[in-house]
Amino acid sequence: MIDPELAAFVEAMPVFDLQDPQAARAGFEAMLAEMARDLPQAEALDIEDRMIPGWPGDPEVKVRVYRPKAVADSPVPGIVMIHGGGFIVGSVETEHIGAVLTAADLGVVLVSVDYRLAPEHPYPAALHDCYAALTYLHAEADGLGVDLERVALMGASAGGGLAAGTALLARDMGGPSLCFQMLHIPELDDRLETPSMQAFVESPVWNRPLAVQSWQAYLGDRYGSPDVPIYAAPARAADLGGLPPAYVSTAENDPLRDEGIAYALGMLQAGVSVELHQFPGTFHGSALVLTAAVSRRAQQESAAVLRRALGVADPA
Repeated sequence: MIDPELAAFVEAMPVFDLQDPQAARAGFEAMLAEMARDLPQAEALDIEDRMIPGWPGDPEVKVRVYRPKAVADSPVPGIVMIHGGGFIVGSVETEHIGAVLTAADLGVVLVSVDYRLAPEHPYPAALHDCYAALTYLHAEADGLGVDLERVALMGASAGGGLAAGTALLARDMGGPSLCFQMLHIPELDDRLETPSMQAFVESPVWNRPLAVQSWQAYLGDRYGSPDVPIYAAPARAADLGGLPPAYVSTAENDPLRDEGIAYALGMLQAGVSVELHQFPGTFHGSALVLTAAVSRRAQQESAAVLRRALGVADPA
């Protein structure tokens, strides 16, 4: 059942086909560029595109750095933001709205990652780029004014999966340190066997056929096979202990719903502090429809959770 306030928007939501990556990217960019026309919050930020060192042997990575113009008396939290798009589409441009709103609202330094996209750059390219951004934020913490005790990962959809994979990689490589991971509607499991993945074959925005295209592009012939690494598909991880505290959100009418819930429960059972919120009546990406009460509640909760996790005071 779709929330009545969201149902009116279902027909207007974009229909994606990832078989033609170039066309899909152009359509996604155009849709979100139109939404980003009026962002007065950006006036409070210094925004700069930078090229940073990549994973050893890999090319440099483009990131977009958002810093508050108001100089703080002490270091502020840092966030690495990872865009969604099924591993195939998306960029720092498509994530610009969320990055501006998050950085301006919380007064944090935010690094948005323009990771390499599949199928031209399959796993582990995107993961390596995200890990490079986390490494950069730590290495340049003094210059950026970031408190290394308050660094978080944040991502939605494929970005949520990449954030989870980056957290696993950081754990297993002994750093860089993280205090929190925020995983919205994360894409975590290439096996495509959960009840929600089996049920939602025609759901709005994201569905099982698109999930198949996504994992095929990212993993190629390995998708669904026993040898897929946990950093590519974090749902495969048998040991979720030692990860940073997490917030996981899922959407009721989303094929990714059950893998997100299972991952949150797995972390809880491994002793990780987790907040899990399953939003009723929603579908993948419906949080962008801010005229719906459930979407506004999701956005407000996300901001409140980040404030608490990062030790940021509530606005006056």
